[in-house]
Amino acid sequence: MKRYKNQFPIEKMCKVFEVSRSGYYAWIKRKPSNRLNENEQLISEINRIFIESRSTYGSPRMAEELKRRGYNVSRPRVARLMRKENIRSIVKKKYVVTTDSKHRYKASPNLLNRRFKTIAPNEVWVSDITYIKTKQGWLYLTVVIDLYDRKIIGWALSLSMSTRSTTAPALKMAMKNRAVNSSLIFHSDRGVQYACEEFRMALKINNITQSMSRKGNCWDNAVAESFFKTIKSECTNHYNFNTRQEASRYIFDYIEIWYNRKRRHSYLGYKTPIEFETMYKQILAA
Repeated sequence: MKRYKNQFPIEKMCKVFEVSRSGYYAWIKRKPSNRLNENEQLISEINRIFIESRSTYGSPRMAEELKRRGYNVSRPRVARLMRKENIRSIVKKKYVVTTDSKHRYKASPNLLNRRFKTIAPNEVWVSDITYIKTKQGWLYLTVVIDLYDRKIIGWALSLSMSTRSTTAPALKMAMKNRAVNSSLIFHSDRGVQYACEEFRMALKINNITQSMSRKGNCWDNAVAESFFKTIKSECTNHYNFNTRQEASRYIFDYIEIWYNRKRRHSYLGYKTPIEFETMYKQILAA
């Protein structure tokens, strides 16, 4: 009635909706409840966070982010408000990762054996390669992830699948960003870029022990596979890249600005990789 008061007489609308005029005017003068005011504030903040999250946060991450911003709110309440406002995270899509394991090189043993939890950085790094489609052709994305804080510590984009343009530069960046110790394990699939002599020698020179998944078993490298599922569902599957350069800009922004620094990870207790890394340094310094 309030919305249409300039179009229809109040008295006539009261008759149609079977309410008294005095009741309507009493409702107009009534102040909004505290709960209603809180919900309006929450909805405003939820919309702000949703935009900042690039439309990727569902109710669990949204609730955690709200708590860190000072709002005492439960996940079910956040879910209800998101449904009311029709705020939905991007639907995840299926993806395919192809590995060329038909080569003459010998596979390294599976030392990791699906032990994806470590107690400190630089115990295990995992790596994989995937494809990014553009109208100019394919881009190949190689990542190196530290299992401790799930941070992307090394990555490379390339036009070819050669070791020199994929795994070698990604490893070089990882070693620049993190200290290598004598017990470090580097785990990957059996792809030729990891099995070739050139890459094995790079690991050996830096005293890094190599580990490889079993043949045809993607679950042995589940953390790297999971990252590719995430970046595709939250980023690359939602854009038709005209050029490789355009795709490169989006991927850089996703990894360096969003994923490592701002995106909350359920595995890390909804902390970001940077926050988790900082906590470890604070513990060491204490």
